[in-house]
Amino acid sequence: MSVEPWKLSWNIVGWTGQTVFFSRFIVQWYATERKKQVVVPDSFWWLSIIGCLLLLTFSVFYVKNPVIICSYAVAWVPYVRNLIIHHRHKEAHSDCPKCRRSCPPEAKFCSECGTRLAPQNVAAPA
Repeated sequence: MSVEPWKLSWNIVGWTGQTVFFSRFIVQWYATERKKQVVVPDSFWWLSIIGCLLLLTFSVFYVKNPVIICSYAVAWVPYVRNLIIHHRHKEAHSDCPKCRRSCPPEAKFCSECGTRLAPQNVAAPA
C-alpha cells in the first residue's frame, strides 16, 4: 500500500496539531497537581494557539471541510486574549520584599510571611 507523500505530510501536520492541542491538558493537569489548586499556566494557552493553528492549516489545505475550517478559524482568538489577560495580571503582582513571593495586586500583606506590602499605584483603565 503506497501513500502519496503530500497526503502523508498533511496527515503528519494534522496529527501533530492534535497532539499539541491535547498536550495542553497534560500541562494543565500537571500544574494543578503540583500546586494542589486549579492552575492554567500560560503554556496551556500557547499550546492551544499552536495546536489550533496547525489544525486550521490541516483543515484548510487538506480536509477542505468548511465546518472544520470554521471551528478552528476563530478558536485562537480567546486563547490570545487569555494570554494578554494573564500577562497583565502577572505584571500587576508585586514581590514581597522579605520572602520574594509574588503577591496579588490587591494584597496588603504577604500571604507567606505576613510582611506589609507597599501600596501600588494602579493606573486607571484607558
